[in-house]
Amino acid sequence: MDQWLSDYGVTLGVGALITFMIFIVWDLAKRSNAGKFGTIMLYVGLAMGIFGFLIKVIITWLLENAGV
Repeated sequence: MDQWLSDYGVTLGVGALITFMIFIVWDLAKRSNAGKFGTIMLYVGLAMGIFGFLIKVIITWLLENAGV
């Protein structure tokens, strides 16, 4: 029970933080007058972090199911 709760709690918690970070990046771009290119670059940086988290989840799942 505890393992299930911690696995899904981390996944849901990070998902909630990512959603909040999307709002933060939007607000930062708006307040700093970043323009179209600057806003895109801010979101690219955020997307790289999200992609890294997803890759970690996928690699962990593959290693657990590969019998390693």
